[in-house]
Amino acid sequence: MLASATATRDVPRISFWRTFWTNALIAPRTTLGFMRIDFVLGTVFIIPLMQMVFFVFVVEIGGGGASEIAFTALGNAVATVTYSSIFSVCQTTDSEKQQGTMEHLLVSPSNRLALYFGRGLLPILISLATVTVGIFYAVALFGVHIAPADYASLGVSVVLTAFAMVGFGLLLGGVALYLRTSIILGNIFLFIGLLLSGVNFPASQLPAPLEWIGYGFPLTWGLDAVRASVAGDPTGVVGLYWLAVALSAAASYGLAIGLWKVFEHRALATGSIARF
Repeated sequence: MLASATATRDVPRISFWRTFWTNALIAPRTTLGFMRIDFVLGTVFIIPLMQMVFFVFVVEIGGGGASEIAFTALGNAVATVTYSSIFSVCQTTDSEKQQGTMEHLLVSPSNRLALYFGRGLLPILISLATVTVGIFYAVALFGVHIAPADYASLGVSVVLTAFAMVGFGLLLGGVALYLRTSIILGNIFLFIGLLLSGVNFPASQLPAPLEWIGYGFPLTWGLDAVRASVAGDPTGVVGLYWLAVALSAAASYGLAIGLWKVFEHRALATGSIARF
């Protein structure tokens, strides 16, 4: 099938929006598992609460006060975005290989940009729902205060963070194209985010090299934007964090598509994906 790639390139490309909506609505049923109601409910309502309770309990045992508890609760409310954006999204690569559909994708005339953005739509929506519920728990149960005047700024920060994190998940999925499995990769970055992104303590408390590494992840910038919004910082300050989140999102999506193109070129040149 891959040998027919030259002839396939002469076939007119399917429209961007047809590819986008097809992947947004159909692909999740086969590669993401997001259509299962138990997965959705657990991700949106159960995981945020359990994660926040665990880390808040650790803070209380360590003698942390109300401000430390609120800091930890808000950080974990946002960090729960990683379950739907990183761990699940990057496994799409495994699903394509295991189900034998990767070869079909490589020779299809579909727009690759539309394919990537389409597959990110549902994870973005689930990520938004997860963070929203997590912030509700933080306010209702753990003493996080958000002034009504800060709702709009917070909303923008959450949306940008969800976009950026799904892009990072797609980037890891691009890396996983060259691996036998993405599960280990997803787990590694899931917990690296908890350690280096300022979830449970300020990133500034890390050794300088680790702090610099932490700011290479979109979650770190997203958390800074959310915390600045909740603190009521001036729009100019929050806007700088928004810019950083947007740039990290663009970099993630761009690198993800670049990795896909390199993989596609190598697979078509060798006629097989078995070596990957």
